[in-house]
Amino acid sequence: MRLKLHFLVGFLVLLSTLAQAQLRVARIFGDHMVLQRNKPIEIWGWASKGDKVELTLNQQKVTTQAAADGKWKAQLPAMPAGGPYELSIKTKKQTVLFSDILLGEVWLLSGQSNMEWRVRQADSARSEMASANFPTIRHVEIPHTLSFVPESDVEAGSWQLTTPETVGSFSAVGYFFARELSQNLNVPVGLIHSSWGASQVEGWISEKAMADSDVLSEYPKTMARTWEQDAQNQERKLISQLYGKADFDINAIDESAYTTPIYDFTSWKVTVDPATNWDWQGVWAFRGSAYLQRTVDIPEEFAAMETTLNFGRINHRVSFFINGKKMQEGNFTQSIELKIPAGTWQKGFNSLVLKIEPTENSTGQQMAFSGSGADFSVAGAGKKVLLQDKRWRMMPSWKAPRSYVRLMNNVGTTLYNAMIAPLIPYTIAGALWYQGESNAGRAYEYRKSFPLLISSWRKDWGYDFPFLFVQLATYGPFQNSNQGSEWAELREAQTMTLSLPNTGMAVTTDIGNPNDIHPTNKQDVGKRLALSALKVAYGQELVHSGPMYKEAQFADGKAVISFEHTGSGLVIKDRYGYLKGFEIAGKDQKFYYAPARIEGNKVVVSHPDVPQPAAVRYGWANSPLDNNLFNVEGLPAVPFRTDNWKGKTEGVKFR
Repeated sequence: MRLKLHFLVGFLVLLSTLAQAQLRVARIFGDHMVLQRNKPIEIWGWASKGDKVELTLNQQKVTTQAAADGKWKAQLPAMPAGGPYELSIKTKKQTVLFSDILLGEVWLLSGQSNMEWRVRQADSARSEMASANFPTIRHVEIPHTLSFVPESDVEAGSWQLTTPETVGSFSAVGYFFARELSQNLNVPVGLIHSSWGASQVEGWISEKAMADSDVLSEYPKTMARTWEQDAQNQERKLISQLYGKADFDINAIDESAYTTPIYDFTSWKVTVDPATNWDWQGVWAFRGSAYLQRTVDIPEEFAAMETTLNFGRINHRVSFFINGKKMQEGNFTQSIELKIPAGTWQKGFNSLVLKIEPTENSTGQQMAFSGSGADFSVAGAGKKVLLQDKRWRMMPSWKAPRSYVRLMNNVGTTLYNAMIAPLIPYTIAGALWYQGESNAGRAYEYRKSFPLLISSWRKDWGYDFPFLFVQLATYGPFQNSNQGSEWAELREAQTMTLSLPNTGMAVTTDIGNPNDIHPTNKQDVGKRLALSALKVAYGQELVHSGPMYKEAQFADGKAVISFEHTGSGLVIKDRYGYLKGFEIAGKDQKFYYAPARIEGNKVVVSHPDVPQPAAVRYGWANSPLDNNLFNVEGLPAVPFRTDNWKGKTEGVKFR
């Protein structure tokens, strides 16, 4: 028996050695890929220590040698656009062969959900997919992964040709950009798509770049290094958020008091909409049991009659309490519809408490009900009291098992480590970026953190590739400058980033949706990015931007605004024919919506209540719906302000 055991161990060691010795190429390389034209092409992988590795592409042959750790890297010479070719990579004992390789323009796509948004979700999706016969446009998507250390390889990657069957899953912004670029340049285009919805910019920045910066240098000193540490950090944050201090003694809490009729819920600080993912309402990553409470104003007739309590759907066990009395509990696999006996409700204010507990099948699932509107209501006698709003107080159950899921924003750098580092140094033409929504609350800091990302990526790749990005679209409330706007400040930070060389920005305030953070017109986003690419990356002489603020002159009770990128001239784009979206203020910093007019390539702004103007703003709102200044080429003016007065996000830091 002992002899057999030694034989088995020896056999396994031999298999392990053979496996380590196998020739392997980084997973980003594969059949149907696009390699960058006109630049040296970097290719890498692993083999046995000291192995000679020979690469051949389009009659170009190079050799390299595996280092002591087995890693090898080779550089093929620059070649013009063309293909299809075969790429042969071989050692003395093995050969890896990739087929249908094209040489063209390769662009890296990254950011959050608006970059991740699929062609099948975009405007005119059915016709767009049906007409998507562009075999020289190729797309590879990097799977969502997190890591505390820079990884050497991505988990998976498979290049796909653009066909009606495949294009629906492509990044919509990336695809429409590639279509414009391919048709204009008449070359293949490859898209490497590495994004994650709702991610923050800090997740995409390396630890080294943070440590060397003047904006995020403190973060690596305290960041979690394991998921266990991260869970502890998340719990401390949540306890501090709920009770005002991270060392609050949660073990002393008597949770049984929550379901008594006299409990005072006003100390519960966190409020949520029960039908929206709690992660985005301040209860980040928490999974477990929790209580929800809301005061319900019941009309007199409901008190004396049977009513129906509707409460959406959830894959958890739920217990319902009205004024301290348990009404029903169970696992509700269908829409929740409870009959509430007459005499249960009292006229006026009532306390409705829900205890939510995960089941065996729902552990780790998000904390939220599904449904909307009348799916959450008390109904009777043809009337309804609607219950879906953000007036629900929330409190975790600290007596029940709980966990904190591993999400994209738990720990900075972890997206970079798993989804960017393994792609370096794949030769690219440039990068497209659509992100910022998740950083709007730290817009002032974004003035430094976003340029840090760009500069650090360029440093990692070893050259200053073009970096093009999308300015935040219209979404949310229509504030004025007296109220302030986090999204306006984030747009300002994006505009300021254009001071970096080789950058371009697509303005999208005219094609957003104030009611949906994911506007579906991705075609125009792709076209505007392509215009920037043709100008910034390929040197074509064209109008690639809408009017951009240059300077302001204040005199004689008016402000005269000068612009760059006016193209063939300034125009008003709406049926009314007068300029909107401008505000003006004096030194008292009180803004007024102001009449404005175009004079040549300038805009003149004034208001009778501002005899001595000191500042002008344009489009300073989350949803600047009034903006109607364009150039003749049809590109919208960039929102701006002429002042530097204190904003809403100044001093807010990433932690």
